Parts: sequence; structure tokens; C-alpha cells
Amino acid sequence: MNNIQALPILGRMNESALDGVFRALSDPTRRAMLAQLATGERSIGELAAPFAMSFAAASKHVKVLEGAGLIQRRVQGRSHICRIDPAPLAAADAWLRFYEHFWSGRLDPLEDLLRNSKGDTR
Repeated sequence: MNNIQALPILGRMNESALDGVFRALSDPTRRAMLAQLATGERSIGELAAPFAMSFAAASKHVKVLEGAGLIQRRVQGRSHICRIDPAPLAAADAWLRFYEHFWSGRLDPLEDLLRNSKGDTR
């Protein structure tokens, strides 16, 4: 069993899906789009506006976010309306917290050792 399977919240999310989430989050434009969507639904045109990018360029970013499961899109007339789906973010957060706990448990004793050795002037 690998570490990702050991995390209950990630049981439904395979490694490839988690990779997709982190890949989507690696781009600052996509992170900014998610921040916009955190306050409510937006059209692709509205998502593109702060970046002075074309609809086509914004649509490519939206497809990456959609492929990672981070957003859902629906068509309303001629507009494509996007909304955030927090489930993949929760799974990524759980993965990060697991490793934060893992490293904290190993680095805390090192910190104590270093702190104690500063007072030792042998």
C-alpha cells in the first residue's frame, strides 16, 4: 500500500487525479481564477477579464481546472458558467497535512537537539 492509499480522504482520489490537482494549481493564473470562483460563479469571459487574455486562452485554463475536477462548467445560452468544486482541494489539503504532520514529527526532535546543543559549549 502506498502513502496516498493510507489517507482515508484520498481513498476515492487516485494518484493521477491528485497530480492533476497540483498541476492545475501550479499556474498563478489558474489559482487566481479559483480565487474569483471562491466568491461565486463566473463566466469564462469574467474569469479572463483581470488578465487581459482572450476567451480562447482563458478557456484553456478553464479546461485544465475542469480536468482536475476543481471546477464545473455549465452552458447558459451562449455563456459558459463556471463554479468551484472544493472536493479536490480538500483532498489535496489532506495530502499536504499528512506530510506536514510527518515532517513536523521528525523536525521537532531535531530542533530540540539543536536548541540544546547551543547551550553545550564542550
